[in-house]
Amino acid sequence: MREAELNDLDAVIAIARRGTFRAAALDLGMSTTALSNAIGKLEAGLGVRLFNRTTRSVSLTDAGRVFVEQVGPALQDVHGALEAVRSQQIIPSGTLRINAFATAARELLSPLVLEFLRRHPQVHVDLVTEGRLVDIVAEGFDLGVRAADLVPSDMIAVPLGRPQRYAVVGSPAYFAAHERPRLPPDLLVHPCIRVRLPNGALFRWQFEKDGQSAQIEVNGPITLDEASLARIAVLEGVGLGFFMEPDVRADMEAGRLVRVLDDWTPPRSGLCLYYSGRRNPSAAFRAFIGLARELGTTGGALGS
Repeated sequence: MREAELNDLDAVIAIARRGTFRAAALDLGMSTTALSNAIGKLEAGLGVRLFNRTTRSVSLTDAGRVFVEQVGPALQDVHGALEAVRSQQIIPSGTLRINAFATAARELLSPLVLEFLRRHPQVHVDLVTEGRLVDIVAEGFDLGVRAADLVPSDMIAVPLGRPQRYAVVGSPAYFAAHERPRLPPDLLVHPCIRVRLPNGALFRWQFEKDGQSAQIEVNGPITLDEASLARIAVLEGVGLGFFMEPDVRADMEAGRLVRVLDDWTPPRSGLCLYYSGRRNPSAAFRAFIGLARELGTTGGALGS
């Protein structure tokens, strides 16, 4: 089977899994137009339509459903065979797909991912950031990065460094006009930057001290769904924000943001790289895991 043909079959499975051409194209690292053209050529060659397309949705036809049900398992076998061959490589090459939430990706990019690319220039890393917790196997990822307590129990986990902490911060100008909160419930009288989770729910700020825990549903003038946007709002004095510490560490050190309720935000589970057990890991996969273990064990940049 030629590589182009295998890519076309992968494209069908990706569209069926993701439900849209755009999402599948992002997973496959190609444009939506190129993906649509590839599927069109495949359908023309088969003489049947695999997908029903409208301006708002994509769904499998009956023929497409049968195609996916029968081709999907066979395609897994083909990729398994290719993986077994690639596992014999001495020089790491190919693509590694990694899923992480944005804060973790920012913290690991330089000490781990970029260092890996410097050591192994023939490898391409596809790093995807998103807030939702995904099934990395079903979504076609080689590796995931999450807090240790979020790693599925059937996965192999590699600790990546120090425990994570939250931080409640505000700008110096904000605190020049407002009294600092001393207890979590004090936040209820402060304007706060609210954060919407990927599932649509509002994030409750989480606190803990001396065995006591609290979850505060804050109020405020704006709701955002990305930490970098919330940081801008807090820097502008709109209100208080609740962040993973690495996202605002530089701002706190430079005096642009002031931390409060520090004693109510103890360390939480540290980050872990995780993956499913595999019989024939590629040379690139083995090298990446090896570097992660090296940096985590030596307490290098990951543990600083």
